[in-house]
Amino acid sequence: MPQSKTQDRGFYLYTMTPKVAMIGGGSWATAIIKMLSDNTSPKDIFWWMRNSEAIAHLQRYKHNPNYLSSVEIRIPADHISNDIAAIIEKAEYIVLNVPAAFLKETLVGITPEQLKGKKFISAIKGVVPDENLIIGEFLNCKYKIPLEDIVVISGPCHAEEVALEKLSYLTIASVNLQLAGFFAGLLKTRYIKTNISDDIFGTEYAAVLKNIYAIASGICHGVGYGDNFQAVLISNAIREIKRFVDVVHPIDRDIKESAYLGDLLVTAYSQFSRNRTFGNMIGKGYTVKSAQLEMNMIAEGYYAVKCIHHVNKKYKVNMPICQAVYSILYEKQAPHVKMKQLTELLN
Repeated sequence: MPQSKTQDRGFYLYTMTPKVAMIGGGSWATAIIKMLSDNTSPKDIFWWMRNSEAIAHLQRYKHNPNYLSSVEIRIPADHISNDIAAIIEKAEYIVLNVPAAFLKETLVGITPEQLKGKKFISAIKGVVPDENLIIGEFLNCKYKIPLEDIVVISGPCHAEEVALEKLSYLTIASVNLQLAGFFAGLLKTRYIKTNISDDIFGTEYAAVLKNIYAIASGICHGVGYGDNFQAVLISNAIREIKRFVDVVHPIDRDIKESAYLGDLLVTAYSQFSRNRTFGNMIGKGYTVKSAQLEMNMIAEGYYAVKCIHHVNKKYKVNMPICQAVYSILYEKQAPHVKMKQLTELLN
């Protein structure tokens, strides 16, 4: 098998003052804007978000009114807009940071010609519904973006801890290690450390799957299982991730690295994990719709588990935890019943 390469790299100078556009207005988008702003290398930052009221608030008060509102936004007011075509035109590096379920809708009207020659950074931890493609595959198939122009950002890293400037780690993956190193250089700060990897498919699928397992973790907590079973659940989850990514993209990777195991652990256990919170609500008896309404945030794992269910019809990987979450969310099976059945399958 080819060997995956993950290592720390320095700053690669592609342009003297790179122009970076953020597409998305949520907490993770706000956190990455903060990283880019706190990084001392010169750059121009542009920001697209859909909500015109939030834009007006940002332009006037320098804070996102809806997400991580304590973070000061230090970019010019005229660099923030809800005209996505104009923002894309101005930038060389496009950071995609909207929920995967809404990516196609966000890019409606944008043509492959408008994206030609630009580099794309996916900060999305999901699968595009209907297409059942991870973001890198979607960009490559739909917009003809070469894989060497695509970068994936993975954790372990929660936006809330970035806002608090707590030490965090990112893995930046691309088949183009020079591009990965360059963008990693734009994100480094005194509280953000970065590694790079060439495992673009493995890190992206692992980032998708960890949200599903975080939902499973939340469901287990909601129905009354304790820390002992949670440890068994997550140790089985990392093996499930390994089985899947080794079949989908068979290279020699170390599943214990932070981009895989670390990202799974923080998402499954953290108080900031929206997927775990969503799962906990489902375990306590909420319907999917009521949980989504009360959270007022997108739990990517809800959409991802349906996509992975369909993708796995091709690969036929043994994934009992994913199947249990799918059965609960989409087949309306009782959480306590499915989790009890799952306890007999794990070891």
